[in-house]
Amino acid sequence: MLGLSKPVSATGSLRVLAALLGYPDAPMRGYLPEMRDILRSESALSAARQAELDALIETLASADPLEIEANYVELFDRSRHTSLHLFEHVHGDSRDRGPAMIDLGQTYEKAGLYLAPGELPDYLPAVLEFVSTQPPQEARAFLGEMAHIFNALFNALQQRETPYASVLGALLELAGEKAQTVKLAAEPSLDETWVEPPVFDGCSTKGQSKPGTAQPIHVMRRANVRQGASS
Repeated sequence: MLGLSKPVSATGSLRVLAALLGYPDAPMRGYLPEMRDILRSESALSAARQAELDALIETLASADPLEIEANYVELFDRSRHTSLHLFEHVHGDSRDRGPAMIDLGQTYEKAGLYLAPGELPDYLPAVLEFVSTQPPQEARAFLGEMAHIFNALFNALQQRETPYASVLGALLELAGEKAQTVKLAAEPSLDETWVEPPVFDGCSTKGQSKPGTAQPIHVMRRANVRQGASS
């Protein structure tokens, strides 16, 4: 823990961080100057973290829009290590993911918040929008419960040398936590997880050796591909 000081309100900062993790289309980029002003005026983050976020905002504002959008898709939609769906890091493809989604969605509804069409409850920008509505103490506690996921994401983004890592660093700071180095397990490319298995698993070479011999059928589950979500 970084300390036991009373957490300050970070409502605006949390909403800015949520927006910065959203798809960088033209409307989103149009709000970048306002986002910078909110972060500076609220002063919920350290000067060093603010400087990193300024660099990210400058990159999003000045780089080629098509390149920015393509890089975003490559970064967040084509790797489980950098997925913005938090339960991907906790539950993966297990059956526990569904009930966890329902519970989180009900938490939002009790707070009077409703997801946009097609948006999943564990989508990090949506989570941060919810956290921004909570009192400072509760907001920090909620972020603290997710700090281990933020830390893994922070490490994965740092390995890819992307300025988006500054957003996760900011979330760790708001949670009162310090980033820790973690070793990330190797993962297959998303293209590999999308490959359909042969229907009969190669019957020409693995079929029956003689009439009456059982042919084994290999049932393979497809990887749960992240759905797109609006921010």
